[in-house]
Amino acid sequence: MKRTISLIILVLLSCTVLSGCGKTVKEVEQANPVNTVDADAKDTSEERTINQKAEKLETITNYENVTEQEDEIIMVMTINDTKVDVTWENNASVAELKELAEDGLTISMTMYGGFEQVGSIGKSITRDDKQTTTSAGDIVLYSGNQLVVFYGSNSWAYTRLGKIKLTEKELTNLLSNGDVTITLSME
Repeated sequence: MKRTISLIILVLLSCTVLSGCGKTVKEVEQANPVNTVDADAKDTSEERTINQKAEKLETITNYENVTEQEDEIIMVMTINDTKVDVTWENNASVAELKELAEDGLTISMTMYGGFEQVGSIGKSITRDDKQTTTSAGDIVLYSGNQLVVFYGSNSWAYTRLGKIKLTEKELTNLLSNGDVTITLSME
């Protein structure tokens, strides 16, 4: 989504820059013949304007490239030896979890209630608990320091962190056969 918006902004700015350039120097000279000194001054002024606009466009392009590179670094979840695809929420809790995952965060999870795996992340992070009914694949923060991954459903006050992109059956097979180890890392 960010890339699409960034690309649209880049295209619009490019169009603005290019349309603002106007006529070429030759077209201006043919339409308005002036003495050589005035023409040289206009050339220099127009060239300066074109160069400034080109520099602005280059700055925007460089910013877009840096943003895309930052977007490519993602937090990855591995359950035992299985890497799972996760859609992460965009909130302060996930941002802090990503900081913890930079050095690799291993969490020993324990089955609980026949519908979830729970494990301590080792410290408290920002939370924004809301009454929530979870479903299979939901990843939430409980009490600010517990990671919970659901393969069933429950209602409680949690902070949403993300959603694993697996079917309920795949999640049940992965999470309901005893305690698991979850690793969070940045790739």
